[in-house]
Amino acid sequence: MQIKSLLIAAGLALATALAGCSTDGVGSSFTSVASYNARTDAGYRVPAIPITKVPSKYRRQEVRLDTKEKPGTIIVDTQDKFLYFVMGGGKAMRYGIGVGKQGFEWKGTAHIAMKREWPVWTPPPAMIKRRPDLAKWSGGMPGGPQNALGARAMYLYNKGGDSGYRLHGTPEWWSIGKAMSSGCIRMMNQDVIDLYNRASVGAKVIVE
Repeated sequence: MQIKSLLIAAGLALATALAGCSTDGVGSSFTSVASYNARTDAGYRVPAIPITKVPSKYRRQEVRLDTKEKPGTIIVDTQDKFLYFVMGGGKAMRYGIGVGKQGFEWKGTAHIAMKREWPVWTPPPAMIKRRPDLAKWSGGMPGGPQNALGARAMYLYNKGGDSGYRLHGTPEWWSIGKAMSSGCIRMMNQDVIDLYNRASVGAKVIVE
């Protein structure tokens, strides 16, 4: 009877996995692959992401999280390349992120001061100095699928005002899980749209 029970349990686990929504050993609940399909958003086309090429740990998923931070808080783990949106009840939505490359890291506490859909991107003077080819966008690059800020941006301010850092989308889905940006926190466009819909202006953001 014990062997039969084990076989039934294994069969149920396999069926759940094949259904595209499974849980792992730490209580993660994965978002369906379909949520990364192409879509139209505010008149722009968001390309599909070949999500099976993205390591599963970096796909959007609900996880257990032990934290004293209140629901709505965002916690950014720059070492493991995760962003957590605290949901309460010991749960959080976890997203894979790309972070700043060496020399461009930033850590601290801030808050979301503004949110923008398909934002204009203006490269800062220091970046233009490093990359003169970006001078053509000194007045701002219009929003769109190829814009460096992607489909959404959330602007981080601290006690000193604008920190210069953003939580934003990127068309470069392959950069998730890596350190290669100029300090900002980048997410897959489908994920940043999901976070944008959850996060509120004024939300606390902790970058660790």
